[in-house]
Amino acid sequence: MPNKPTIAITMGDPAGVGPEVCLHLLADSKIREQCRPIVFGDLSVLDAAADATELAAPNMDDVRDLKAIDLTDFTPGEINASTGKAGYAYVDAAINAANAGEVDGVATAPLNKEALNLAGIKFPGHTEIFAEKTGTSRFAMLQYSEVISCSFVTVHCGYSEVPKFMTTDRIVEVIELTHAAFLKVRGKEPKIVVLGLNPHAGEHGLFGNREEETVITPAMDRCRGQGITKLEGPIPPDTAFIPAKLAETDAFICMYHDQGHIPVKVLAFDKAVNTTLGLPFPRTSVDHGTALDIAWQGLANPSSLFEAVKLNVKLVGKSNF
Repeated sequence: MPNKPTIAITMGDPAGVGPEVCLHLLADSKIREQCRPIVFGDLSVLDAAADATELAAPNMDDVRDLKAIDLTDFTPGEINASTGKAGYAYVDAAINAANAGEVDGVATAPLNKEALNLAGIKFPGHTEIFAEKTGTSRFAMLQYSEVISCSFVTVHCGYSEVPKFMTTDRIVEVIELTHAAFLKVRGKEPKIVVLGLNPHAGEHGLFGNREEETVITPAMDRCRGQGITKLEGPIPPDTAFIPAKLAETDAFICMYHDQGHIPVKVLAFDKAVNTTLGLPFPRTSVDHGTALDIAWQGLANPSSLFEAVKLNVKLVGKSNF
């Protein structure tokens, strides 16, 4: 591939599986055929993780050594404020590099939200960090795979707060971002299915507060008026992911976190990629957590990070994916 893109890979929480899956990635020749990966992290941590897991140590040229944490500051597999601070530093540096045009995209290994909080970093997740650091006001999370893809109207909030945040304007925004993304990545008009909030999609007011009629349907009508015509819903969430519906749907619009994350992780756990729509550069991520229970044991499956980098390479040059 001429002019291979440079992809920043954030190392994730040092105490988790992030260092291990990054080592797998750097050693993969097929990934190197597609891009130049650079891990934004700590060389000392990667070297120690390589020793612990019997994986190949990284080449210094493949690491942006930020020296954000000392090996004496944490224990693999344990939540720690120092690892939260370091994990955030890796993400911050990668975003700065992307904003400056030094890298073409960013793929992220997992952070630990509890460790971030202990470090005094109040962002609920990667998505919100990227949005603020790039000055992006219109953004959404997309869990992407060839089998199932879900975009989210709300993500990191309690379920009692979901109705407050799932406004008609927000649903329109997520549908628009998803429609534009799939036009770019699949090259055709996507079929988008919108889920209801309540059981049975409200059953005409029997369940819930008529969110389907007063909030979701008006959003869909606005989108149809803008030319987004292959739009179906709101449909009952419990029948949205049956095989026949999956086969005909490019993307599902989900009202809250578990409505989409559960089917994605059941059907495409090692293949799904967490993507932030609306950013000025591609941002993709693994679709799993820090897995502290197996960290630094040579047991982590790197497939999700591989898929994240592959999708990132595919999206380079397609701004505001």
